[in-house]
Amino acid sequence: MNETTAQRRIVVGVDGSASSRAALRWAIRQASLTGATVESVITWEYPAVYGWGMTMVDTEVAAYAGKALAEAVAQEAGPDCPVPVRERVECGNAAQILLTAAEGAELLVLGNRGHGGFAGALLGSVGQHCVQHSPCPVVIVRDTDHVQEADRPTAHR
Repeated sequence: MNETTAQRRIVVGVDGSASSRAALRWAIRQASLTGATVESVITWEYPAVYGWGMTMVDTEVAAYAGKALAEAVAQEAGPDCPVPVRERVECGNAAQILLTAAEGAELLVLGNRGHGGFAGALLGSVGQHCVQHSPCPVVIVRDTDHVQEADRPTAHR
């Protein structure tokens, strides 16, 4: 790998949702075409707890997030992955972490919706924020293998 190739990077947000897995597959294919590496990023935050202070770092949450990311990468990249896929686990706001990771990247790749929010939303809040503020081009990938019933075309007689 030469110096130019080593600097080429595609960042992909992975939260375990079907659309984020589709985004990971897309990023790997694109990286294989362009000679880039893939940096897969999963984030986690402490749950909102009212009336109680958090006194220690919950390493179990970080470990669970790391395991979820490793499983998604292993399943979607496969054993013969044509490009390097780095895994990154970060604590904090997903949109902000993805935007920071995207600095200097060729692309930021995201699924159209994560686990939260409204099922009918075309674009989740993290994706919306990243599209508006990204320092690099953003690709939004929709998981077409898991189209909801409401989205399926219907035949009328």
